Amino acid sequence: MKTLFSFTKKEWLEQIRSGRLLLLTILFVLFGIMNPAIAKLTPWLFETMADELAQSGMSITVGTVSAMDSWIQFFKNIPMALLIFLLLESSVFTKEYQSGTLILALTKGLSRYKVVIAKASVLVILWTIFYWLCFLITFGYNAYFWDNAVALNLMFSVLIPYLFGLWTISLIVLFSTLSQTGTGVLALTGAVVLASYLISMFPKIKDYMPTLLLDGNSLVYGLKDSAAYTSAIFVALFSTLLCMVAAIPIFNKKQM
Repeated sequence: MKTLFSFTKKEWLEQIRSGRLLLLTILFVLFGIMNPAIAKLTPWLFETMADELAQSGMSITVGTVSAMDSWIQFFKNIPMALLIFLLLESSVFTKEYQSGTLILALTKGLSRYKVVIAKASVLVILWTIFYWLCFLITFGYNAYFWDNAVALNLMFSVLIPYLFGLWTISLIVLFSTLSQTGTGVLALTGAVVLASYLISMFPKIKDYMPTLLLDGNSLVYGLKDSAAYTSAIFVALFSTLLCMVAAIPIFNKKQM
């Protein structure tokens, strides 16, 4: 247990030294502020363009802005925030393969399964902190400017993209035990996500695909209820667990 704690501490120090922790903090805070900011500024932008468009025979009617507009931005921006997170963290294993630092730790008696547990736990904790930080910032601004009550099923609707993030992290962990490069990890992860998206085009299968969990807008608008996501949540959680468990024996056999 002591070696697991020490290695996990090393992972956190690496996040700080590399600047990834600071960069992710800034990015997710900006995303959290951007959601209500875009909603607040959109009517002003339309009004400034109204005169120019009127000269060309076009008219714009500016509707009333509410917290709903901000939450729509939240669900639009979260996939981009997740992509940046994965881009920055995809080399969490592979950079150590290339530098040889992991070999040194293993020769000193560190068990391989502890490497997987430590790195996976750091990724999960980081995603949890930054995702909910972004949510809380957006929620706070929305409560200040408008009323969050207009968004239906709000807590469940923001929970499902978080679960999708956990699913993609499990793919990163699994493919990091198979690939030697960060590019390979991202390519394999992207291929699985793309396959899930393409398969979801089939009506009879789409309710089982983890990519359905990015559709939070349908919940806040009340177009769907939480039961519509049950199958996708089960598949995402089961495959997340499967990827994490499978990563350990694969990593145990990996040639460094």
